[in-house]
Amino acid sequence: MARLIPKPTRIAAAGNLPKIIEEFAGAVTTGTAGVSIARMTSPAGWEEPGQTPEFDEYTVVLKGTLKVETKTGVHMVGAGQGIITPKGEWVRYATPDGGCEYIAVCLPAFSPDTVHRDE
Repeated sequence: MARLIPKPTRIAAAGNLPKIIEEFAGAVTTGTAGVSIARMTSPAGWEEPGQTPEFDEYTVVLKGTLKVETKTGVHMVGAGQGIITPKGEWVRYATPDGGCEYIAVCLPAFSPDTVHRDE
């Protein structure tokens, strides 16, 4: 049966500056463990700690540029582009210039217990 999600749930974000996470589907909003779908809005200068998650993350940038750093390189993902970061790979996200809006899909769903952020 179809299920309308009337509005996303705001979730606290990690990082040096306030970032807005609006979860449309996932553990918090729908009790879904298999996938999470969220819209992220981050300001210029935002960065979060590195992480080695237990989920694949599929990201599509809607506005601005997202910096995605891995052990093998740095990717500047612009509006209209996407990136896939596989589970078990160290990654760090940042918005160095101008802010960014993007959609993140995690399989299985994002969880604070499975993100494994750097200390």
